[in-house]
Amino acid sequence: MSTKVITFGCRLNLAESESIRAQAEADGVSNAVVFNTCAVTAEAVRQARQAIRKARRDQPGARLIVTGCAAQIEPATFAAMPEVDLVLGNAQKAKSGALMGNERVNAPDIFTERFALAAASRGPQERARAFVAVQNGCDHRCTFCVIPFGRGNSRSVPAADVVAQVRRLSEAGCREVVLTGVDVTSWGADLPGAPVLGDLVSRILKDVPQLERLRLSSIDAAEIDDALMRCLGEEPRLMPHLHLSLQAGDDMILKRMKRRHLRGDALKLIDDVRRVRPDVAFGADLIAGFPTETESAFENTLALVREAQLSYVHAFPFSPRPETPAARMPQLDKGLIKDRAARLRAEGDAALGRHLNARVGSTVSALIEKSGTARAEDFTEIVVPMDLPASEIVSVTITGSDGKRALAA
Repeated sequence: MSTKVITFGCRLNLAESESIRAQAEADGVSNAVVFNTCAVTAEAVRQARQAIRKARRDQPGARLIVTGCAAQIEPATFAAMPEVDLVLGNAQKAKSGALMGNERVNAPDIFTERFALAAASRGPQERARAFVAVQNGCDHRCTFCVIPFGRGNSRSVPAADVVAQVRRLSEAGCREVVLTGVDVTSWGADLPGAPVLGDLVSRILKDVPQLERLRLSSIDAAEIDDALMRCLGEEPRLMPHLHLSLQAGDDMILKRMKRRHLRGDALKLIDDVRRVRPDVAFGADLIAGFPTETESAFENTLALVREAQLSYVHAFPFSPRPETPAARMPQLDKGLIKDRAARLRAEGDAALGRHLNARVGSTVSALIEKSGTARAEDFTEIVVPMDLPASEIVSVTITGSDGKRALAA
């Protein structure tokens, strides 16, 4: 049995899982299951533990290895599980020989790490896009977030390495590449000359002319540089879709979160981008039930969805994470948090409905992800009638929607 990698959480983990899989093959590791965990919420950690227990029941003879952010932050928790054979830190998970280690726990201080792994993944074979990790870690300390303790400080992959990864994927037939990381817009600050993300985007599009679509993963609304703004306005191969890490729509809550933007900053940035790229669609991460959040503060977040004309909303109920300042703040009732999260999801569903209705009658270029499903340039999911293989790019006319996806002729 070859090594199986089970991935939880973000696109960065997805890219790194491919590196883990490749290293396992190079090292000759067999009959092993690697859990690449997430620590964003308590639920993510619970799901990982549940999957580990299930794997031991299903594969009693397999070597079970736990890595990723949850393993880095809580190595003792996973080492205490009798099902687990090895706990690896984030910096060790794709290193030569690490999966074969005899130490039960190999998770040194992540803040001593100085280099970022140049990881890339096509994901499951039916997927038409690839994810390329350009950055790791985060230098900011939002009060609710535990991820810096799982990823360390911000580290950038050199531009030449990123370009080489993108070129390799493009030459292998990949039509779309997504640049990903923990804090993508901080890319370059630790590199010679302190280039910015817009410089990297420009270089990729110039040096890999055959790449048809370049997309950005979640970005911080506080850090869109001038070069990136120019790319959005001038480069049609840079997709008109930005997913913003907004988290809240109320200034007091944003301050208590220790975010680097206020409500007005986010709205100005969205207006500025729309001015140079009118066809852009915005998504956002938003948290419901942050400690001390009043009803009026929550209403400000709901109103932001409408005022910013968001198309996609990822709504999260607040989950206190160990050792974070927000975990020590006055907590809201869990039932209230659940209720607000449901209301925020409903607001997001309404926003998606408005977005889909506005697209009816338009003809768009769509990338087939799998038979019957495609994505427009603005990330609209489309049900297409034709039976085409993944990676085909087709022109379709949107005729309606089912409330979740666009329908095309």
